[in-house]
Amino acid sequence: MTAGTTTASPATGAPVSPGHLGDVAARYRAHLSRGRAKLGEMFGGDVEVSSQGSRVRTAQGRDYLNCGGYGVFLTGACHPRVVAAVERQIRTHPLSTRLLLEPRAADAASALSRVAPAGLERVHFTGSGAEAVETALKLARSQGHRRIVSAVGGYHGKTLGALSATGKALYQDPFRPLLPDSVHVPYGDTDSLAEAVGPDGSDAVVLLEPVQGEAGVVVPPEGYLREVAALCARTGAFFVLDEVMTGLGRLGHWWGAEREDVVPDVLLVGKSLSGGVVPVAAAIATARAFRAFDRDPFLHTSTFSAAPIAMAAAEASIAVIEEEGLVERARALGDTVLTALRAPLETHCPHLVADVRGVGLLLGVEFRDDGLAGEFLLELLDRGVIVNHSLNAHAVVRLTPPAVLTDAETEELAAAIDGAARALAGRFPAEDGPNEARSS
Repeated sequence: MTAGTTTASPATGAPVSPGHLGDVAARYRAHLSRGRAKLGEMFGGDVEVSSQGSRVRTAQGRDYLNCGGYGVFLTGACHPRVVAAVERQIRTHPLSTRLLLEPRAADAASALSRVAPAGLERVHFTGSGAEAVETALKLARSQGHRRIVSAVGGYHGKTLGALSATGKALYQDPFRPLLPDSVHVPYGDTDSLAEAVGPDGSDAVVLLEPVQGEAGVVVPPEGYLREVAALCARTGAFFVLDEVMTGLGRLGHWWGAEREDVVPDVLLVGKSLSGGVVPVAAAIATARAFRAFDRDPFLHTSTFSAAPIAMAAAEASIAVIEEEGLVERARALGDTVLTALRAPLETHCPHLVADVRGVGLLLGVEFRDDGLAGEFLLELLDRGVIVNHSLNAHAVVRLTPPAVLTDAETEELAAAIDGAARALAGRFPAEDGPNEARSS
């Protein structure tokens, strides 16, 4: 865009000038986060102003293929059915009094329990995945399960209870002391888990992900979840499965639990439940696990829990996933994208890459150095593709493409990956190791 040119804001129709783009960063520095402003400027200083399906458009008119968004956009952005449901709700009854019963909450809870693993029939809605984790921890505590056993590298959110289970000292240390009696064991290692739980796990809550997302798409050994479920049943431990990122089709199955036919005491869902339109998450529990909340509906409440606009989005999102076959689409498309990742990286820069892995549309590229991951992310951004770094594994670039990618967009993604791999190979040839890449 030439100097002095303006473009229309899709949100308001008002012009957006280059000077205004700089003003956004200035207001970030003044009122949100100086670090976030610096990061935005490192990515070019542009700002996102509209989205539709798999695309994100910026104020400068740049069009990006969105394979990031931290796993939110399984159905793409602004899916017409979800938007229509939310618009109808906004015009009629967006928020509830919290005194009378409200039908949208009942509809959304029924839809969610219908697609959940058998036996999970009680639903508590929240505004975020971290809140869903807090809900599960309180359900566990209501039955005496106070010792938290989670995994190294696991990510469950950054509120204090959830942070106690998140396996990354970087985020925990500034806020200690956290919840007492919280331990982390190696992910995928049932022997270590059994030792931490002990022969009597009646005071323990085990909180795990079926695939660790922020740890860098860590896939456990086959049978791991079955062994965990059996351990919890044998010792009396309370089992919480965090599917905030993996649930609702992201793994090419409705749930990671479904891949190994397990039913936890509580299953957590979020991200895709929003339909990419309204933030919403939930804890889905067995009747036994939920009984304290059944007895006293005011024991754990939130003003915006089960807000009608969020419930409209959730119910519509579930319908879209079902009716458009997005679970099956995620499985098939995941295989295609995984091949599109592996082939060029193995061809052009195998010396820079430690591993390429994934399940469904949760995919990761582990580089041999943190800096290389950043370079790859920037190369993809230059080619019009948005991806994410992994919060608990900085050497891993994570892709979470929408299940609504078209064939043309899949080819576009493959071409961008190939170009990014070639660029890395050119800048960091085989005779250069990670140390040289780091200092570049």
